[in-house]
Amino acid sequence: MTALGQVGGPVGVLCSDRGKRGKPVPERGRPNRRRTVTSTMAGTDRAQTVGELPEVVDPGQVAPKDARELSRLFFRQLAVLEEGTPEYQYARNTLIEMNMSLVRFAAGRFRSRGPEEMEDIVQVGMIGLIKAIDRFELSREVEFTSFAIPYIVGEMKRFFRDTSWSVHVPRRLQEARVQLARATEELRTRLGRTPTTRELAQLMSLTEEEVNEARIAANGYNSASLDAAIGSEPDGESVLADFIGSEDAALELVEDFHALAPMIAELDERERKIIHWRFVEELTR
Repeated sequence: MTALGQVGGPVGVLCSDRGKRGKPVPERGRPNRRRTVTSTMAGTDRAQTVGELPEVVDPGQVAPKDARELSRLFFRQLAVLEEGTPEYQYARNTLIEMNMSLVRFAAGRFRSRGPEEMEDIVQVGMIGLIKAIDRFELSREVEFTSFAIPYIVGEMKRFFRDTSWSVHVPRRLQEARVQLARATEELRTRLGRTPTTRELAQLMSLTEEEVNEARIAANGYNSASLDAAIGSEPDGESVLADFIGSEDAALELVEDFHALAPMIAELDERERKIIHWRFVEELTR
């Protein structure tokens, strides 16, 4: 048995399937080609030589440094495994769980939107993570974190663009708006005419007042064009785009720092100090 260094939390137990102890009994539903792994990298070299995937018992608890090392191994195996096999699905699912911390990190910049919306933000961020995993190649010679963050943040921004409300609307009314649209379409098809408020209320199991509230809430979902005129000025007509602020460069630096962290960690102390003096303290000599 090889004891592996542990950083940030347990990952499992690494047992060789060759040796005096004999073969471990595989877990039900797990492919037989894998070994169980505890934390990090003392065992990954052996896993590479025998062409097996280690079994990470709790991928979500793997420390970021360990996740980077294990991800390289899993991506290497994923590239040669046949898609659709149990081994392929295991490798892909483990990569997703091990790198969920990237999604939580990217979502952190939007925490002011509240816990309810944060759940949705994390969900769409997971879509970006999955896209990054499916498209990443080790031959790119770039850290997976650097590759994945733009995909994750991109999905979050797309979510805001597609689901933004022009005014704040309570969540119950947002849901009622969707229900109202479905009920209206169903009754219009069934009756051959536009349904009345009473008919909609009966189908939706709501009061007529709640149906009217849902109609009003729907107005808050309509997006305004950036070219829409919002007033007249002596020098010409103003449009909405004239009043939109620019992106904060400091927020982009957060993503850059996170993407560069794995490479900076590999530098020696002197090199890290030089980078700190030059780019943090802005010293030139």
